[in-house]
Amino acid sequence: MNAFLICSQLGTAYVSATTGAVATALGLNALTKHISPLVGRLVPFAAVAAANCINIPLMRQRELKHGIPITDENDNRLGESTTAAKQAISQVVVSRILMASPGMAIPPFLMNTLEKKAFLKKFPWMSAPIQVVLVGFCLVFATPLCCALFPQKSSMSVSRLEPDLQEKIRVSHPGVERIYFNKGL
Repeated sequence: MNAFLICSQLGTAYVSATTGAVATALGLNALTKHISPLVGRLVPFAAVAAANCINIPLMRQRELKHGIPITDENDNRLGESTTAAKQAISQVVVSRILMASPGMAIPPFLMNTLEKKAFLKKFPWMSAPIQVVLVGFCLVFATPLCCALFPQKSSMSVSRLEPDLQEKIRVSHPGVERIYFNKGL
């Protein structure tokens, strides 16, 4: 039964993210037909951003429904919080979109310039390998930078938690002002 839930959750997330990305790409392609080709080259980035905004929350919907484990500064478990889950998932979505942005924004601008040069006109087959190298170069730097954008062990004030959880923590751990949680990847 558990494997079915995981498979159905994966399927739902995949289909939803793919549908969102394709709809975004098709819609933006229709809007950018009469605009500079340079702007049109950014459509895939918008599609990836849309897919991340759909896929990550769907993959982590159990956490949104039931919460994620929260601890005090000494790693003593205090409960599970949906508010912390929302913050964690938001941080992951932002970092994933920013992680994709250099690789999907810089190469199109560079390729737009390079395609006008004699070299690529003479060797048009070099376009794909150059793009792969540019994207790879961007990802080498963007991935660690964006993973480090938010700390893995994030925190928030107890006062921002759900009211019932705030009360539970104030009663059982009166000195705790901040809670900690793993934001995930």
